Amino acid sequence: MADITSTEEFASWLAKPEGSHLEFKTAAASFSKEKLMQYCCALANERGGKMVLGVTDKIPRQIVGTKAFPDPGELVYLVAEQLHMRIEYEERDEEGRRVLILHVPSRPLGLPLSFEKIYWMRAGESLKEMTPDMLHRIFDETGPDYSAEICTKAKFTDLDPKAIATFRSRWIARSGNHSLAHKSDLELLMDAELIFGDEVSFAALILFGTAPALSRHLAQAEVIFEYRSLDSSLPYQQRLEFREGFFNYADRLWGAINARNDLQSFQSGLFRFEIPTFAEASMREALLNAVGHRDYRLAGSIFVRQFQRHVEIVSPGGFPAGVTPENILDQQNPRNRRLAETFTKCGLIERSGQGMNRMFEESIRQSKPLPDFSGSAEHEVRLTLRGEIQNPAFLGFLQKVGEQRLTAFSTGDFLVLDAIQRDLPISAHLKPRLAHLIEMGIVETLGRGRGVRYLLARQFHEETGKLGTYTRKRGLDRETNKELLMRHLRDKAPDGAALSELHQVLPGLSERMIQTLLEELKVEQRAALEGQRRWARWFALPRSKPKT
Repeated sequence: MADITSTEEFASWLAKPEGSHLEFKTAAASFSKEKLMQYCCALANERGGKMVLGVTDKIPRQIVGTKAFPDPGELVYLVAEQLHMRIEYEERDEEGRRVLILHVPSRPLGLPLSFEKIYWMRAGESLKEMTPDMLHRIFDETGPDYSAEICTKAKFTDLDPKAIATFRSRWIARSGNHSLAHKSDLELLMDAELIFGDEVSFAALILFGTAPALSRHLAQAEVIFEYRSLDSSLPYQQRLEFREGFFNYADRLWGAINARNDLQSFQSGLFRFEIPTFAEASMREALLNAVGHRDYRLAGSIFVRQFQRHVEIVSPGGFPAGVTPENILDQQNPRNRRLAETFTKCGLIERSGQGMNRMFEESIRQSKPLPDFSGSAEHEVRLTLRGEIQNPAFLGFLQKVGEQRLTAFSTGDFLVLDAIQRDLPISAHLKPRLAHLIEMGIVETLGRGRGVRYLLARQFHEETGKLGTYTRKRGLDRETNKELLMRHLRDKAPDGAALSELHQVLPGLSERMIQTLLEELKVEQRAALEGQRRWARWFALPRSKPKT
């Protein structure tokens, strides 16, 4: 990566004390990935900074060089995967020694970052967990959390004991804290910071409120379900209105969707699949996102519209600050933090925001289109989950890869495989995952250098009965390269072309590979070689006339 820091700026760092925006580590031979994640997390929580490897931390600082992280691109991906932020790096040659600089951006406004469930900060030369008062100051940056505010007219009797019981059982299962079973409903919700004495928060109403209470105090906290058999504006065949606490209706809402959730059956080679059109895990994650992130200050309801092969979920309020459809896997900014904290307590969501990642992974594993946020606007988020199985052979491919290996895959691994099977370009921030997949024998390369292409490995095509597809892709690539060579030779007639010149036609291939292609053209009587060594030239032969 090109230099970001000027020589003068780098020299000035060497004389500065380590502060909130600079961190120096010797790291001569190596450096712990876990420790690096902790420092990146701490720097981001302190509004960003630079981490410099290969320089001593004591003044006067010495440049010692570092061998840590020989492939910084892999590190960039790892930080994006674990911390949901993108860092930049630069490798510098200082006094003949390698120095690696990581440029860590600031955390999103109002959202501290955590690694392994700890919000890190720096204290002198060490790291420690952020104090509660610091966390509260960060949370207060974006203004008050509406879900944590008090509904002055609501009472504890407005909450449904059945919904509270469901929350209690989930919290115990998640935390393993069986003492929660012996607390009263009032004590339980006070421990969860959902009520304060006799004051009831809006989050408590959204999660546990009775239907009459919500009608009086927060009528917009409802979900409306509609089913239409056709993708048109025809009247719905079913409509359900859920204006009650989330813990009372969540399972019934999924039941309404699942009632028309047909199985799609496919045979691919040796494998037979029966896959539901709508995956339960993805659908529940989508509903949690809609309930947890909608803007309750707006009067609209959440709409869940089901069709035969897709579901649309529309929630009032646009994306939270800093979140876009393009960075939604990397950025989180909960609009209603008290709701998010409660969902986390009972295991419905992960604090690190992995729910959206799971939705994308599930779509790829079932060969369905990726979650689609097109149509979203400033006033609403519109999510479409499509259930069509697009490529049954890809299901067989993943089956051959094996469940055990897939469990260890990151979201990036799945996105890379999905791009390859769809013949789409691989995003720059995902390319570091390719080396890992190639090493595992799951992905193969075609060509070299800038012209390199990728395809799913041969062994998996064999098992899914799609070896012809593999052969065609490799064959077409070879024939395409040969035709490019022939086109150049025809353009160079009658002077011919040297091998070095033909290498410019296919810069992604080595000269040996180009020589192999030329020899094939020679056998096919389409090209001929004249002369030797540096005077050797390749010529296009006239096309033979078809026999009559």
